[in-house]
Amino acid sequence: MFGMREWWRELADLVLPADCAGCGLPRTGLCVRCRELLRGSRPRRVRPDPPPDGMPPVHACLPYADEVRAMLLAHKERGALRLAAPLGAVLAGAVRAAVQETAGGAAPGGTARESRGPLLLVPVPSARRSVAARGHDPVRRMALAAAGELRCAGWSARVLPVLRQRRTVADQAGLDARQRLANLAGALGTAAGAGRLLAQGPVVVVDDLVTTGASLAEAARALDRTGGTVAGAAVVAASRH
Repeated sequence: MFGMREWWRELADLVLPADCAGCGLPRTGLCVRCRELLRGSRPRRVRPDPPPDGMPPVHACLPYADEVRAMLLAHKERGALRLAAPLGAVLAGAVRAAVQETAGGAAPGGTARESRGPLLLVPVPSARRSVAARGHDPVRRMALAAAGELRCAGWSARVLPVLRQRRTVADQAGLDARQRLANLAGALGTAAGAGRLLAQGPVVVVDDLVTTGASLAEAARALDRTGGTVAGAAVVAASRH
């Protein structure tokens, strides 16, 4: 069902180009200025204040504001699937920064990288009801695009969607940092057999956005319990604190 829905969305984008998802410029899909905003992004280390216990080092490429916020929401909530590739390319930059910081700046193809195995991108999962309502899993889709971008640049990378929601959580919107931590505490687990898969290489937790860091911290804890080696976390954008 989701595949047919996605196919129609992509066909509609080709036949009837939508307004720019970032700035709203009519019938441009994604205008030149907003494309350059994404292409010109640079990863940087970000740290919520206060940082939650267990949160890995996080790299983001853009502030969550204005055109960037509009693009992420268009992709997530309105099914603008054409944005997965450019947003995934931004996410790939944050992943590279996270791994290079952990590995001391090792370049793709270096002996240290090769000995550690492929880079594993683990997306933070959406609730099943959200995936059903949206017709797609936006973070997983961006992670797949990011992995493809990394492979084109010479990295060995794959997406490993092994995180699972163990219980229902409340909508995070409107919750403060402490409430988000309580809401997510113990909420994530891993799929059966995940430990064997996670042992294949370094793990980077990926998401679209970091606000308080609660989701990334809970994801890292779940992966650590399963034996994964979490090298860091990467997101497209970070909220301003």
